[in-house]
Amino acid sequence: MKAVAGTAPGGRLAAALESPIVGMSPWIIFSVLVGPGRFELAVGLALAVSVALLIAARMLNRGTSLKILEVSDVVFFAVLAAVGAASSPGTHTWLETYAGEISNLALVVIAFGSMVVRVPFTMQYGRERVSPEYWRSREFLRINYVITGVWGAAFLVAAIAGGFGDLVLHNADNLWTAWIIQIAAIVAALSFTEWYPQVVRSRNRTGEPPPPVRNLLIPLAGLIIPVGVVSLIFDAAASWFGVGLIFIGIILARAINKDAEMTPPGGGHPRRRRSNRRL
Repeated sequence: MKAVAGTAPGGRLAAALESPIVGMSPWIIFSVLVGPGRFELAVGLALAVSVALLIAARMLNRGTSLKILEVSDVVFFAVLAAVGAASSPGTHTWLETYAGEISNLALVVIAFGSMVVRVPFTMQYGRERVSPEYWRSREFLRINYVITGVWGAAFLVAAIAGGFGDLVLHNADNLWTAWIIQIAAIVAALSFTEWYPQVVRSRNRTGEPPPPVRNLLIPLAGLIIPVGVVSLIFDAAASWFGVGLIFIGIILARAINKDAEMTPPGGGHPRRRRSNRRL
């Protein structure tokens, strides 16, 4: 696909605003920050970022259309802030506990709802980056449907993890359900968003090797060692489990680095050592 040359001022900032990842940043910020005693901080920062992104997009990328995600960002967090400001102490406590799950489920509805109406929310961003003749191509549609679905699934995992911590463990700040699992789901979606379009394009273009799977796994493998260290520091699991995660992370890192050294530039199959034997 040919990218549309950007004429809007702002350079890299203007290009960044055309990414759905930037559009989801208020939800990611809120999901990670919200918790007991942090509701005002989380919703205030998410709303401020939402408004700033909406204004910046209109100023730097003039002529572009409003996005489903941009409008949803501002409306959702503005309503949530208003409800929080006017709520009773009991309701406020409830919001501090469950607002994270509400926001995650809201984004799940936005993701899968946009697919139902045949306008995956990532497609609106993609149209700003490619020529109009590609908008109805099978390649373009497939990429956006799959990536939108992956983001919906990632926030569904985050909602389930948070709900398990709140309703089953009765601990809104549980390290695993409130932080590690949710962050891992988001990192996985981020990695997939960068990796998958290259896979689809390589399948449709002769001579262009697909990106190796390690490109998808590197960010997740990079989380394993920090998670093991944090687990040991905060005593979030048995000591053997934290040590095991660190050990597994080191093995995966070495394996990925070794595979990267054997793979020729641009992807393709690993290089094999030549044998001196003649057939």
